[in-house]
Amino acid sequence: MSEFLSQILFLLQRLTWLSVIDLSLVTLIFFAILLVVRDTQAVTLLRGVVLLIILISLMTTLVSLPAFSWLIKNALPALLLAIPVIFAPEIRRGLEKLGRAGGTTLFSQKVPTSDGSLQLTIKAVVTACARLSARQHGALIILQRGDSLRDYVQTGVLLNARVTAELLMQIFYPNTPLHDGAVIIAENLIVSGSCVMPLSASGILNRTPDRQMGLRHRAALGISEASDAVAVVVSEETGSISIAHGGRMIRRLDSERLENILTAFYRPEESAEQSTNWVKRLLRIPTAKPQED
Repeated sequence: MSEFLSQILFLLQRLTWLSVIDLSLVTLIFFAILLVVRDTQAVTLLRGVVLLIILISLMTTLVSLPAFSWLIKNALPALLLAIPVIFAPEIRRGLEKLGRAGGTTLFSQKVPTSDGSLQLTIKAVVTACARLSARQHGALIILQRGDSLRDYVQTGVLLNARVTAELLMQIFYPNTPLHDGAVIIAENLIVSGSCVMPLSASGILNRTPDRQMGLRHRAALGISEASDAVAVVVSEETGSISIAHGGRMIRRLDSERLENILTAFYRPEESAEQSTNWVKRLLRIPTAKPQED
């Protein structure tokens, strides 16, 4: 014990401000990596890689295995090249978040509301969701914000129509040509219908009651993870209304609360910090155990 303490004291005596900065940068890098892969399937893979590295290190240092050591030494460069391929989705998602944060501040988008078009759009979405919920007709409505959804728009049928509750209800009426997929709304227009959205890769779905969610909810979470868009979902099974943003979802909303949340995302008179804090508090509200969509 005394030898251990003497070694720690020796290290502290050699510690300088430059060493502190060096250690802080390394810690920050590892923290950023863990933050990017948090709540994803890559966490399990990363855990396996770390355990494999520890096991190999013990075998090559405690036991003399020349052939095994030669194999590991020559295979290590290939393994390092494979890491970007294995973690490509997580790396891409992290770079997208970094670019989004550097380009614009979250919730700082200014949306013109002088002509009342935005309020009419929100009203139409809320009204349509309430009516679809009462009829238990499934729906997925994506509202574009700062990030362009052009790639997803091209997967559907172009409409470029004015947003009305009646049109949204008609699109999501069961067995109609456009009901299967998402509607994308941008600049107060229904740009496209029957769009294909990316499914969520969040590991939370594998270990929480949210794993019971259907494809619409998974697609809503997926597009909210890939962009800053707001996704509104109506469950076909229960008729409940949900909203997703930033990889989080609030379940079982009523019309009034849905309208308040959507308005908060686009309210220009609020500062970015106030909007961020307000919406984050809403997104942290615990939700009841969902029943499948």
